[in-house]
Amino acid sequence: MMGNKKLRILLIIEQCNPEWTSVPLQGYYFYISIRNLFNTTLVTHERNKPALEKVHSDRDIVYIYESNFTKWYYKHAESLSKIKGKIIWPLYNTLTYPIYAEFNHLVYKKFKTSVLKRDYDIVHVVTPMMPRYPAKIIKACKNIPFIIGPVNGGVPYPKGFQEIARKEFAGFNFLRLIGRWLIPGYRETYEEADYILAGSTYTLNLIKSLFDVRDEHIELFYENGINDAFFSKDPKVDTEESIQINLLFVGRLVPYKGADILIDSIGQLRPQIQENISLIIVGNGSEKESLQQQVQNLDLKEKIHFPGWVNQQEILEYYHKSDIFCFPSVREFGGAVVIEAMANGLPCIVVDNGGIGEYVTEETGFKINPISREFVVQELRKRIEQLVEDRALHAAMSYEAVERAKEFTWDSKAEKISDIYLKLLSNSSE
Repeated sequence: MMGNKKLRILLIIEQCNPEWTSVPLQGYYFYISIRNLFNTTLVTHERNKPALEKVHSDRDIVYIYESNFTKWYYKHAESLSKIKGKIIWPLYNTLTYPIYAEFNHLVYKKFKTSVLKRDYDIVHVVTPMMPRYPAKIIKACKNIPFIIGPVNGGVPYPKGFQEIARKEFAGFNFLRLIGRWLIPGYRETYEEADYILAGSTYTLNLIKSLFDVRDEHIELFYENGINDAFFSKDPKVDTEESIQINLLFVGRLVPYKGADILIDSIGQLRPQIQENISLIIVGNGSEKESLQQQVQNLDLKEKIHFPGWVNQQEILEYYHKSDIFCFPSVREFGGAVVIEAMANGLPCIVVDNGGIGEYVTEETGFKINPISREFVVQELRKRIEQLVEDRALHAAMSYEAVERAKEFTWDSKAEKISDIYLKLLSNSSE
């Protein structure tokens, strides 16, 4: 693996926590994978300190402490962002921006002089991962490369799914536009960055359309990675005697994730197929009760089960025991669960809108065009039946899924980042 422990990397990862999920956990894995190759200084928020101190008390980590008012405001921001008990994420991200702004300013204040003195060779801002936040430290990166990302987001709802968009309060997305023009330093961050990592093709094109960014300063770099623990130790063996086919869905039970679409498709399977399948829906969320009622109405209680949210060891067991992964989320930025499923040899059936449509290839599963809800239901039904009946196709996709997942290991991602760092340093020296 390439790398250079003599190179000093200033890693700014506001959300970096080994005990949390989603972006904070991804931020943490980026940190430890990059630290394995380079001499790093991690800059993160104080709320991550208890978890990081448990595992890395000896490391070079600088914690940014917030004001008492910001601590108070952070506790109340979530409740201020709720309508009928549900978090409106565009509103939440807008209301919590002042919390990030304080962190951003304090990082600049603390590290401005050392960056100007070239105490570091590269400055890399990893989180937040949404492409709507500035990084003030770029003002000090006069003589050293500045890299931001992977950033991902902004994927719109498909035209045929406006009802779901309304349920998810997509009308608040106009707040993104306000932020783009009113947040100080936002445009400067992206137009003056030496390199930008974009987490999806959509976001890459969005950034290029919003800012004056040349092709040589941006590349596609998926934010999700995977640990070796997710790779199945035993290859799936498909025999004619194995009649039962286990389907799996993993995700929050909210409208846009599409669990209701999957349930409808199960209800429309041919009787001889439906008889030999079962579906596990892992997760919790606002739609759980309505989904359970949907299952009851379709008389599928014996076929579809809801274990709720489970820990990592339990989810690994569900991956190991399953045969096909179904994830018809109509708007997904990343979708790490798809990579986890592929690592366990599961052919994946997904909706082609956002990151998951780029993870899945023709060799590893099926991508469904989100024309309409009914179209997705019918295509999902067809693809499930195809994989159940065509054992050779299932076996081939299972093998290719594991090979595809290997491209997303954290070691593999660290190697790619190492190449980018070394290229940037070579270009700057020239």
